[in-house]
Amino acid sequence: MDGSQASRRADDTVARVDAEALETEAQSAIASATTPGELDAARVRYLGRGSALKQALRGVRDREAGQVLNTVRSRLERALAERRTALDRSVLERSLAEERLDISLPGHEFRRGRLHPITQIRREVEEIFLGMGYEVVDGREVETVHYIFDQLNMGPGHVTRSPLHTFYLDDGVLLRTETSASQIRVMETRKPPVYMVSLGRVYRRDTPEPKRYPSFHQVEGLAVDRGITLADLKGTLQLLLRRLFGDQRAVRIRTSFFPFTEPSVEADVECFICGGAGCRVCEQEGWIEVGGAGLVDENVLRNVGYDPEEVSGFAFGWGLERIFMLRHGLPDIRLLWQNDLRLLEQF
Repeated sequence: MDGSQASRRADDTVARVDAEALETEAQSAIASATTPGELDAARVRYLGRGSALKQALRGVRDREAGQVLNTVRSRLERALAERRTALDRSVLERSLAEERLDISLPGHEFRRGRLHPITQIRREVEEIFLGMGYEVVDGREVETVHYIFDQLNMGPGHVTRSPLHTFYLDDGVLLRTETSASQIRVMETRKPPVYMVSLGRVYRRDTPEPKRYPSFHQVEGLAVDRGITLADLKGTLQLLLRRLFGDQRAVRIRTSFFPFTEPSVEADVECFICGGAGCRVCEQEGWIEVGGAGLVDENVLRNVGYDPEEVSGFAFGWGLERIFMLRHGLPDIRLLWQNDLRLLEQF
């Protein structure tokens, strides 16, 4: 064996022995590092520029010995990467544990929106009349005396024109007391036949009590055509009453008086509180009025340019709040205006 061979063998033996010892020591230091700082210190010590491994790599002359050292370096770098990943995960888990929200605690309650009971009954009434071929017409809440009173056969001396009964905004301008004005406006611009309903809020100077409120919602219907009779009105009202209250609730249609219809009738439903025996809600009568109706007065037809000899018609006006109260046994109309969700969410 010549000198060069002996030198390579000695170099290889020393490199292997040093590499094994170095790797064992480095792996132990890496595994025992508990913080990123300790791990960085181990990296600098065993893989830094001044580390024994780097110096050995610079000084080794044998190819096989160099491969051994490079393999050790690769294993240490992999061990460092794995340990760093483990430490990062541990740090993240600790941070999450410290900031953890207790999702078992109840959060904020999100209430789902729903339609107000009056909106529900309004849409139901609209669907009933749309199914019969009627048109739904919107009207103005601020109207004039001309359309609310004059055109509806209520002259200057009529009691409802008094400021004690009506909300006036200015001379000749008022909050509408009924939705009939929209019927007048439609008839002024159209020739018969006319089949329409108008729904909306109306205003009257009423003292709040179980059956009355200064503001409420009303549905008014109008049919004008050739040959319209009281029988057509009765059939329409009976159909509407059955659709709204069912066949079990007792109803009646009785004669009445309104300045804009002749003859006039009113529809009543048996009191839902006393069953007809008489109580405070029905004012001891056993019946609760739903609304008025009748054949359109000839003067009203003439006011809009219609010929009473050629056409006739019927009209009716009912309160939506009262319909709702009668359907569900609600004793006081004021409850619908208090926005108490405990009540409103029941419907």
